[in-house]
Amino acid sequence: MVFDKRYLPDATLEGHLTFALRHEDIDLLVLKRVFEAVPATAITEIVAATPTGALARRIWFFYEFLTRNRLDLDDAPKLTAVDALEPKQYFTTKGTLSTRHRVRDNLLGNSELCPVIRRTEKLEEFIARDLSSTAQETIGKTGAQVVARAANFLLLADSRASFEIEGERPPINRLERWGRAVLEAGKRPLNQTEIYRLHKILIGDDRFTPIGYRDEAVFLGERDHDHVPLPEFIGARHQDVPELMTALNECNNKLRITDAEDVDPILQAACIAFGFVYIHPLTDGNGRLHRCLIHHVLAERGFAPKGIVFPVSSVMFDRIEDYRAVLQSHSGLLMDHIDWRALPSGNVEVLNDTADLYRYYDCTAEAEFLYECVQRTVEKDLPEEIDYLKRHDVAMREIMNAVEMPDKLADDLIMFIRQNGGSLSKKRRSRSPFDKLTDEEISMIEGIVGESFPSDETD
Repeated sequence: MVFDKRYLPDATLEGHLTFALRHEDIDLLVLKRVFEAVPATAITEIVAATPTGALARRIWFFYEFLTRNRLDLDDAPKLTAVDALEPKQYFTTKGTLSTRHRVRDNLLGNSELCPVIRRTEKLEEFIARDLSSTAQETIGKTGAQVVARAANFLLLADSRASFEIEGERPPINRLERWGRAVLEAGKRPLNQTEIYRLHKILIGDDRFTPIGYRDEAVFLGERDHDHVPLPEFIGARHQDVPELMTALNECNNKLRITDAEDVDPILQAACIAFGFVYIHPLTDGNGRLHRCLIHHVLAERGFAPKGIVFPVSSVMFDRIEDYRAVLQSHSGLLMDHIDWRALPSGNVEVLNDTADLYRYYDCTAEAEFLYECVQRTVEKDLPEEIDYLKRHDVAMREIMNAVEMPDKLADDLIMFIRQNGGSLSKKRRSRSPFDKLTDEEISMIEGIVGESFPSDETD
């Protein structure tokens, strides 16, 4: 951004702070670092000089909010309150009045953990789409049996993709167990007990992976030939995890109990799910639980139709490079501020106080990406799955009316004909039980499948 000389701030702490609050994006971590770097008397003097000034009161509020230190100042006189964040520029809550500062605390979190989401044109357009109503309308036009089957397919797809993102291909029973846990999302309060419960379901065999918050460092990256860590990302220090996770859960509670029009559910899901994965509180399973928390918030807020899990993990897997770029755009920046050393065990040890790096984060890019994923599931995946099932049912019914056969055989015929571009391959025809069908019957069945899936491509 380029400003002409009329905007040139005074070369003072007050000059630069007021310029930042007027013209720059809020960065709570930078603000806190500034406040820690200057004497408290410097902030006191700014406020005392203009005790009724809106910018002075905001500086005062942010100082005490972020540092948790009380300045030697009397409470502000009764006058019109100002917002901590400008609602036209940021997504905010309705807020509670800080009578001491006459500032309305409309932040998304608290001093222990507080994300920020800027109002962007993209997010405004997404919210205006009202994707929740679109999903409800799609479900409302569909019979309960088809909806139930579609829900099962989408849930399995999400579970499978969530493991595939981590490079795992677990057996079907483990996928189903995790799928059931995802389906229960939002039915219990989000707290330490619930996170431990989900972690236990996810891990299953806890002989080698302890359940719950970790008691050692965790990093993402490789190790060299000598087993020396090469971290690309380091999670919060294990000593800080309980406090940070309590603050994250409190942030979720704050956003959950606000009026529906305050904070959009997908924005809340982005704040909580990405905040979780940045803290990285578990020894293993952080990525899958992070994606499960998206479903938790959407279910808790009633965004998703009852019993439906939007397969956002499938979209993330399809867009894996975009997903990684969003994660690294935040986590990669933290590494310059983390002092660490390699341990003989192959792990790392964090040497400095890093808790603030995980308390304050701009979640705008994460919210935009998550909205893109949800949009695809609502406007493409859900209706396409329902449409497929309806077409499949028509084909099944017509095949079995034409030739009496078991359901499984009719289902296999549909699958193999679609896979082969509309015809049953000669190799399949020669094998039992397909060799019992006449050429005329096969031709008839191929026609039925073709009519049911007229523009079908190889699956």
